[in-house]
Order: sequence, then structure tokens, then C-alpha cells
Amino acid sequence: MSESTSNSEMLYRVLGSTGERVSAIGLGGWHIALKYVDEELGIRIVRTAIDRGITFMDNSWDYNDGVSEIRMGKALRDGYRDKVFLMTKIDGRSKKEAARQIDESLQRLQVDYIDLVQHHEILRHEDPYRVFDEEGANAAFIEAREAGKLRYIGFTGHKDPYVHLHMLEVAGDRGFKFDTVQMPLNVMDAHYRSFAKLVLPELVKQNIGVLGMKSLANGILLRSNTVTPIECLHYALNLPTSVVITGIDSMEILDQAFEAVRTFQPMDDQQVQALLAKTAEAASRGEFEPFKTSSIFDSTAQNPDWLGEEPQRIQQLMPT
Repeated sequence: MSESTSNSEMLYRVLGSTGERVSAIGLGGWHIALKYVDEELGIRIVRTAIDRGITFMDNSWDYNDGVSEIRMGKALRDGYRDKVFLMTKIDGRSKKEAARQIDESLQRLQVDYIDLVQHHEILRHEDPYRVFDEEGANAAFIEAREAGKLRYIGFTGHKDPYVHLHMLEVAGDRGFKFDTVQMPLNVMDAHYRSFAKLVLPELVKQNIGVLGMKSLANGILLRSNTVTPIECLHYALNLPTSVVITGIDSMEILDQAFEAVRTFQPMDDQQVQALLAKTAEAASRGEFEPFKTSSIFDSTAQNPDWLGEEPQRIQQLMPT
């Protein structure tokens, strides 16, 4: 596990080979602009989280039609930007679309640069090839990094660990190493199509920053009536994660995240296995991980235009 340090309320870990020191809990950007979270509350959640020691801010170009980035941008005014490690995600697979989305995110967030930008929803086996095409999104990311618009590059996905491994393989074949990888890491994942078992060892081997998400799966895991929220967060914190990103839509849920950190103690293998035994039956078919087994979490599948067009030389392969 990355070396951990702490203050009175938060643990801090090193983000892979970047050397950046980030909070072990990251604030999920989707929740701060849900319909039942008004702007005042969203901004209050972000600023209170930062005041109490959370430094890692998660977001995405497509969250709530851009409102999540807009609200975070407002929250990061008045000196708060300087206190955080800011991340967002981009859906574009083409160089043109990715570049446009990066610039739009910068405008919404009201910042000169974003610390980490990630290729969002790498779900399909063709996604790595589209990203790493000479006219693909990673070319836009590299140009943006050279221009000072972003500092680090990563990717995310929630569907299949083999797609993650394929993305790492395609990147490696092209001499590119990601700074971070984001994926579901939770008490159900261990039993079904497991990112923890298949992808995590490779990230540790390459010293790539591990960003865990879906630690409670928007509360869906709790519907199994097998584990508590604190147990879910403790399990994710116990893995070799740099950051556990969790959705926070109220001050009470923010308190819960800090309570999980306050009470966290590294678990030995016997303790981990006892916890996982509680979820084994419920998790066996992926019922409580619908981001793996359904399309309801796949925003790019519902909005394919966000990906951008295939290169003309590819399109011309099909007869008209």
C-alpha cells in the first residue's frame, strides 16, 4: 500500500509514481449536482470537505450535463483551488472531440489547468484502439499536457476488468504509461468479475495510482443487507488504493466518510475474508453491481455522439 500519513481527520497517500500526496477519500463530483442537491448545498459540501482535509476532487465533463463541473468551479473560488488535487474525465475518443471537452471542462471549472484528466468509461474492447489512434483522444491529452492544461493522464471504467487490462496492454504497446486508473473496488467486486483480483495487481506492479470507486455503488450494495457503509469504506481503504472516491450528497454522508477514516485500522487477511464471506452469496451473480451487468450506468452508450467520429480512413472502409 502507498505510504499513509494523517492529520486529525484525514489519511493521505501517494498517488502512484506521480509523487503527489492526496487524501485517501476523494469527493465524488456526480452527487454534488443531483436534482435533490441544490447549488448552495453542493458548494457547502465541497468546501466543508476541503476544510476538513479532503484534497482529491472527482468530476466528469458529462456529470449532470455539466452542472457538476460548474458547481465545483464555484466552490473552488476564493483560494480553494490551491488546496485540492482536481480531476475530471472526458468522453471523447477522437482527438477533436476530446480537445473540445477538455477546453469546456476548464471553462466550467474556472481553472487554468486540471491536475488529472482521465479517459472516461473505457467499457468496450475497441475503446483502447480509438483512444490511441493517431487521431485519437490521447493525442489531444498529450497536447493539452504540453500546453499546461493538464498535468496527469489516466482512465476509468466500470464494466469488465479484462477491458482495463486490454487498455493497459494497448498503451504499453505504444510506449505510454498511465498515471492513474479508476475502477470499482468494493466488497461485492471480490466475488464477481473482480477488478481487485485481476487489475489491481498489475497497477501495483507498474506503480500506477489506484482510484477506487463504487465503494457503496450509490447505496446499491447496502440493499443486500449484508454490510454497513463503514465496512464498505474500510474494505476499499484497506486495498492498495491511493484514493477511495465516494459520492457525498449531504453533510451527514460527509460525516460518514470522515468517520470511516477515523475508525479505519488496516485489516489482516483473516479480517478481510470474514468481511467478504458476508457478501459472497449476494455478490455471486453481480446483482448488486449493475454497472457491470446492465447498461444503466453507461452514459456514453446512451450518448454515443459524446465519443466523436471515427477517423475518416476507418469510415471509408465501409461501402456507402
